[in-house]
Amino acid sequence: MKTLIKHVVIDNQCQDILIIDGKIAKVARGIETPVDDLINAHGATAMPGLIDVHVHFREPGLTYKETIATGSAAAARGGFTTVLAMPNVKPVVDTAEKMKSQVALNAENGLVKVLQYGALSEDLVGVGPADLQAMASAGAAAFSNDGHGVQDAQTMLSAMQAAKAADRVISAHLEDDTLIQGGVMNAGPSADKLGLPGMTGLSESTQLARDLVMAQATGVRYHVAHISTKESVAQVRLAKQMGLNVTAEVSPHHLFLDDSMIITDDPMFKMNPPLRSKEDRQALIGGLLDGTIDMIATDHAPHSPEEKSGSMHDCSFGIVGLETAFPLAYTRFVKSGLVDLETLLTWMVKNPKEAFDLDQAGLLAVGDAADITLVDLVHPYEINPKDFASKGENTPFAGEEVYGKVLKTFVDGQVVYQAKKE
Repeated sequence: MKTLIKHVVIDNQCQDILIIDGKIAKVARGIETPVDDLINAHGATAMPGLIDVHVHFREPGLTYKETIATGSAAAARGGFTTVLAMPNVKPVVDTAEKMKSQVALNAENGLVKVLQYGALSEDLVGVGPADLQAMASAGAAAFSNDGHGVQDAQTMLSAMQAAKAADRVISAHLEDDTLIQGGVMNAGPSADKLGLPGMTGLSESTQLARDLVMAQATGVRYHVAHISTKESVAQVRLAKQMGLNVTAEVSPHHLFLDDSMIITDDPMFKMNPPLRSKEDRQALIGGLLDGTIDMIATDHAPHSPEEKSGSMHDCSFGIVGLETAFPLAYTRFVKSGLVDLETLLTWMVKNPKEAFDLDQAGLLAVGDAADITLVDLVHPYEINPKDFASKGENTPFAGEEVYGKVLKTFVDGQVVYQAKKE
C-alpha cells in the first residue's frame, strides 16, 4: 500500500510524505510517484502522532463511562496515535492472565495504539506486589496503581525491585490517605470561601519523598504521574540533579487552571490531584520549561453526566482531556510565544516515547511508523463537548477559543480520524 500526502508543512516548509506499507518512505518537496491513495493536505501542518502515557478507557466493567473504541476515537480526534491505558478497570489488570486479555481487547477495539499498564498490587490496594514479571511477559508496557497511592512502603519497594528486573517504568500516583481528610479540592482560601473540605499538597509531596529514596536504592525507572505541587517539582529537580532515573508528567488542567479560578461549587473543577494554587501552577510551568517535568499527559478520565453533576462534595474526580490537550497547549504555549512547536512536541511525543521505550511510535522520520497528525494552526475554533468522540463531556474548558484543530490522524499509514468539512 502506497500513500502520498501532498502539500504539508513541516518545519515551516512545504513538503510531501510518501508512505509505503505503513512506514514513512520519503519526506521531500515535489514527490511524484504512482500511489494507491493521494491526499492533498492543503497546507496543513504535519506532526508526529501525539503520545499520552496516562489515559482511562474504562473497559471492561465501566463502559457506561467510556470504551476502548470511544476512548481511542477521542485519542485520534485529539491527534494522539499512541496511548497507555491505566489498569483500574473492572476487574483490575493485576495478573498475567488479565493482562493477556486486556492487551487482546485493546488490539481488537483500539483505533490507535493502546498499550496497557499493569497494577502494582492486587486490586490496586493490596499489600505486597503483584507478579510484575509475569505481567511484563504478558505485554504490560509499564506499571501503576493510578487512582490509589501505595500506602505500604514495603509493597512499593518490592514493586520497584520487580519493575527494575522486568525493565519497566513505575508510574506513581502519589497520595497518602492519612493526609487526605475528605478533601475535594486544594486546601486554601478558595476552599475556605466555598465551604468545601480541602486536600493538602503534603499528601503528594511526602509520599514522593519516600518513593525517591527507594527509587535511588533500587535504580528503577520511576515516573511521577500528574505532578501538582511546587514541593514535588523541587523534589524531582533535586532527584534529577542527583542522577536518579526519574521522569514526571503534568496534565493540561494543572498547567492552565488553579484553585483561584474555582469561584463556585462546580463539579467540572474536581480532579485528583486537585487544582492547586497559582504559585503551584507557575512552578509546574517553570518545571516544564527547565526540563524538570518531561511531558504533558492528559489523565483522560471520562465520567457519566450524573457522576459529574451536583456538588463537588459528591461528584466523581476527573475530567476528559484527549480532545483538548493539544489545542490548549498550542494556544497557551506556542501561540502566545512562550515556546515553539518543536518544544511542545518534545513534551507530547519525543520525551514520552523515550521515557517509556515506545518503539512502535513514530517521530515523522523516514523508516518510522507512519503515525502522523495533520493540524490547522491558523483558524481558531471553540471547544464544544457535544463534538467529542469520547463518551465523557466532563471538561472545564468548554467554550474556550483555541488553535490547533486536528484535521486528520494516521496510525501506521491508515486514516483513523478525519474532521468533518464545515
